[in-house]
Amino acid sequence: MKTHWLPILTQQWGIDTLNPMQQAVIQQDTAAHLVLYAPTGTGKTIAFALPLVEALSHNRAGVQAVVIAPARELVLQIHDVLRTLAVTHKVTCLYGGHRASDERQSLTVTPAVVVATPGRLLDHVTNGRVDLSTVQVLVIDEFDKCLELGFADDMRQLLTRVPHGARRILTSATRLDPLPDYVALRNPVTLDFLSLTAHPAARMTVHAVQSPDADKLSTLLQLLLTIEPARTIVFVGYRNAVARVANFLREHHVSVASFHGALEQTDRERALALLRGDAVRVMVTTDLAARGLDIDQLRHIVHYHLPPSPEAYIHRNGRTARVDAYGEVYIIQAPDEALPEFITIDNRLSLPSTAPRKSLLAPMTMLHVKAGKKEKISRADIMGFIANNCADIIPPSRIGRIEVKDHYSLVAVPHKVAHPLMARLSRLPLKGHRTRITITTAP
Repeated sequence: MKTHWLPILTQQWGIDTLNPMQQAVIQQDTAAHLVLYAPTGTGKTIAFALPLVEALSHNRAGVQAVVIAPARELVLQIHDVLRTLAVTHKVTCLYGGHRASDERQSLTVTPAVVVATPGRLLDHVTNGRVDLSTVQVLVIDEFDKCLELGFADDMRQLLTRVPHGARRILTSATRLDPLPDYVALRNPVTLDFLSLTAHPAARMTVHAVQSPDADKLSTLLQLLLTIEPARTIVFVGYRNAVARVANFLREHHVSVASFHGALEQTDRERALALLRGDAVRVMVTTDLAARGLDIDQLRHIVHYHLPPSPEAYIHRNGRTARVDAYGEVYIIQAPDEALPEFITIDNRLSLPSTAPRKSLLAPMTMLHVKAGKKEKISRADIMGFIANNCADIIPPSRIGRIEVKDHYSLVAVPHKVAHPLMARLSRLPLKGHRTRITITTAP
């Protein structure tokens, strides 16, 4: 790897050296097709981003590289990584659930890199806004999901428009064999790092928790009030269960957000921001959140409903114990509910008859600022806005996570100062304009 990447990797992500998987990827011939199998949380995005950015040229017109991913949240995360690395090239992300007009505007100047979900990319391609004929590098992230039946027609149409000479890089944490013919992989190099962490017990402990009733709600509540307060994801099997479980937890004084595919994109973004910013302790979700979400310091994974497949189990658990972190996994079993063979239990956890806490409340509140990237607002702008006007209310060191979206921003602050901050900042201009500021509630 060229040494000029190291300062950026260290500053942005604390990466001083590449791991063996990342080194193996960047050492491949720059023209070789590549299939990469690696566990979740091992840095696959950095692995494919470095050779992709190295392939970009200021002397080449048109879209030079395309990354396709199956979920909006994954597209956004990949976009952030590539935009950080490819600082002198335009990187655009395309996905459903937000203003199509913003995307059309972003495509008036052709980007060098496009990161997109399959359906949204196909819409822009068929309407002539994106031309794939100049693509030099194609990445399909989580390709086992992208090439499943639900995406097959879109992917087939997209891949037939990518030049045969373009390099193809496919990555996944689970295998898909055989690959469809339309992927057009010729003599690919396969790098398989799954066996290195086939059993994640080194950084992850799997606990079985017995529920005395078929309805597991009381056991879930008792578990959450017993284990260490930390960021937690609870996986359920279907959308209706998300609302049922989340509402039950709220009624019993647990700060919780909901996340599933029927929510609007802004609601999904808000749920993730609340969890990342410690404005909720728990997120209840379907398997939509099992792929691609990178949430720092996510300590607990709870399987309220058993995972339907080994792949789902791998991806659910992959949200915790990422890179060098440690994680706890909890499997809640109903009476007479047999565990699938692919689940190995490390410990059988007995819950106390009385939980040590009566509630599980988050330490922060999230402020909603009605201005974002499209209004030329940055994290630094918001930090300065608060620090310069509210130093008597909150020192800058106490301002929590700031996330800037297209047309709004979210700022985590301690509970006790949220309303005073909102009252003062709502009267003041942010970069010359009065901006509405409210308290964010969980979906």
